[in-house]
Amino acid sequence: MKITVVGLGVIGGSFVKALKGKGYEVYGVDVNVETLREAEKEGCIIKGYVDPHEIIPETDLTIISLYPSLVLDFLRDNTFKKGSIISDAVGIKSYFLEKALSIIPDDVEYISMHPMAGREKKGYAYASKDVFKDANFIVIQHEANKPESIAFMEGFAHEMGFHSVKIMSPYDHDEIISFTSQLPHAIAVSLINSDDEKYDTGKYIGDSFRELTRIANINEDLWSELFLNNKKYLLKSIERFEEKLNVLKDAIREDDEDGLKAQFIESTKRRERL
Repeated sequence: MKITVVGLGVIGGSFVKALKGKGYEVYGVDVNVETLREAEKEGCIIKGYVDPHEIIPETDLTIISLYPSLVLDFLRDNTFKKGSIISDAVGIKSYFLEKALSIIPDDVEYISMHPMAGREKKGYAYASKDVFKDANFIVIQHEANKPESIAFMEGFAHEMGFHSVKIMSPYDHDEIISFTSQLPHAIAVSLINSDDEKYDTGKYIGDSFRELTRIANINEDLWSELFLNNKKYLLKSIERFEEKLNVLKDAIREDDEDGLKAQFIESTKRRERL
């Protein structure tokens, strides 16, 4: 099987590194020639291309690892092999899936996926197959998908080291991801930006602050797209979080020790179940 990964950044680069030695013919597409040469040198891809038209028409599985706004442009600008599968690895699905399905021909299947893994840094230099090890993976299913194709993607994820694979609709995906991924990023950004910088903060932090703000080191172009194109679900998640934060505020304001302890007990139980 010929697999071409489009965009060898952190996620796309991790795909080609995770596929190394798995028996696939793996190729890469990227605008950065140095990135392609590095991937070739490491043996992660057979050959790299700046022009996707040289390899996409021969590809059995195309994994598009680009910003959401660029996925549709790529679909419009390329001709895909009859009977092949196209996938993407972007963090939101419902807003563009219907458009994607209207662009591709009927003899090509589209199966979107979401590897629940990543790093704060950008670029191939920060890619690693280890980022996928024991991570969660989501396969997005729609009515035109063949059961055997979904089963292939599930097995494909396990091959790359993912542990849990869930199959769900694009709408269910966007709702849960607004809570488990986008809300934590919103909290981290708000937390670190709320620092009044009265003190030399870095000299007073421990693991809790360090871990909570790790993802505040954020790719502004990518995450602006993710937030704005999933705002329906994200705003609801933020509002639920605000309600719970207000419960703590009220308990503190009113010296409600029992109320605080009840919240702490509940959070401890939930975290242990998780």
